[in-house]
Amino acid sequence: MNFATEVVERADPAARALVELSRDGGRREWSFGEVAQHSAALAGTLRARGIGRGDVVMTLIGNRPEWVFAMLACFRIGAVVLPCTEQLRAGDLRLRLDAVAPRAVLLDERNRGVLEQALAGSGHVDVLAIQDESLYAAAAPPAAELAESDPCLITFTSGTAGEPKAVLHAQRYLTGQRLQAQHWLAPQAGELVWCTAASGWSKSARNVFIAPWLRGAAGLLHDARFDPAERMELIAAEQVDVLCMAPTEYRIIAKRATLRALPSLRGLVAAGEALNPGVIEAWREATGLDVRDGYGQTETGQTTANRPDRPARAGSMGLPLPGVSMWVADDGELLLDPASVPTFCLGYVGDDASRLPNGSWSIEDRRDAGPWHTGDRVAQDEEGYLFFESRSDDVIISAGYRIGPFEVESALISHPAVAEAAVIGAPDEERGSVVLALVVLRDGYSAREELARELQEHVKGQTAPYKYPRIVEFREELPKTASGKIRRAALRQERSVGHGVDAVR
Repeated sequence: MNFATEVVERADPAARALVELSRDGGRREWSFGEVAQHSAALAGTLRARGIGRGDVVMTLIGNRPEWVFAMLACFRIGAVVLPCTEQLRAGDLRLRLDAVAPRAVLLDERNRGVLEQALAGSGHVDVLAIQDESLYAAAAPPAAELAESDPCLITFTSGTAGEPKAVLHAQRYLTGQRLQAQHWLAPQAGELVWCTAASGWSKSARNVFIAPWLRGAAGLLHDARFDPAERMELIAAEQVDVLCMAPTEYRIIAKRATLRALPSLRGLVAAGEALNPGVIEAWREATGLDVRDGYGQTETGQTTANRPDRPARAGSMGLPLPGVSMWVADDGELLLDPASVPTFCLGYVGDDASRLPNGSWSIEDRRDAGPWHTGDRVAQDEEGYLFFESRSDDVIISAGYRIGPFEVESALISHPAVAEAAVIGAPDEERGSVVLALVVLRDGYSAREELARELQEHVKGQTAPYKYPRIVEFREELPKTASGKIRRAALRQERSVGHGVDAVR
């Protein structure tokens, strides 16, 4: 199996594959033939530099066709691609560099500065800028013959009790997207799909182009920041057929832009966090369509959906996808059988995975390791529909981003004024939750609004901006276990109001 040849090169070369909307206002349509040519040439460049089967290639590119070419080039030669969002800071990138030891990084020149900071003091990594036209001049190399268990993709979790983990996906992850492509995203041949997730997130890796192409549809790439009014204008102007957005984007557009009928739209889907019924109703009134929610994890891929062949159930993440075996344990945790999930990961890099000299990976396939504990508490109605209730761990889901408290706490503690810090989620109308930091100051520092703002800016400089605490509260002490661990659950229950500085809402 090889996605680059079996899907891309077998498509009608004249058919539309991508619609590019660039930051400078330019627009271009790319055919499957053009995509195949550029990605195969880039694959040749990588092979000429000694990169081959099993080697890791990191990308640091926005929502541009060159990101797609890079992904396909790796798929063609059997390299393992690690897409990274441009929001990552040097510390975030260094963690990823240390975890996976990439042979090369493909980047947009606008990201060179932050990458160089991350690479400082590390070994040699081949850095290639997508603006270099010579990258696309090499002859196409032979396509690797790959097994479904061969590795192809790494995506990082947000982390729960520690740093983010590198999830290693197999080739089956690519073709396994047929399941959700048919029963959730559900584009038709010739249609245009817009998955708005930034390159680097697991949803972008599967729904910007992989799932649409498996259904014969094209993908839209918009390399710009989110603007609610502009989003509505572009949907209409480009005649988008299927829209895939984060729940927060649906919420913000409903609140800050004018919802209206969009005749081209045939499907709306959301995943990443629960979408409140009021927002679903607002979109339904304006467009006549239900926002069909679904559920999945970085490790699993999409596993549930409100399916297109039946009415969406407000507040529900839907039913298990056909063939996926899921059940609710006695304590309310959602469990699943990994063997029933075609997109289930191989495992974690740096845990029980290591590189072998022949370009393969030694890792025990976790698909056969027994039930998978999702860590999510759910309810299930009499018809089998699932409803998200809470996380069993402390991960904060804010605007669709999964944020590990440990990362934010580490950034806060690196500030000279901070003695201790705990991070939890606080309810927010638009984002679902926002990051709330509870801070104990060192002697000689006093709680004040200016310091709260300084801490917010400090975190933005240490890690990706979406992780910064939108609320900062100062405390004399934090509740701890007998072993000295901070009790975040107690903070969520006991948090008093009126002491915070909410500087950004």
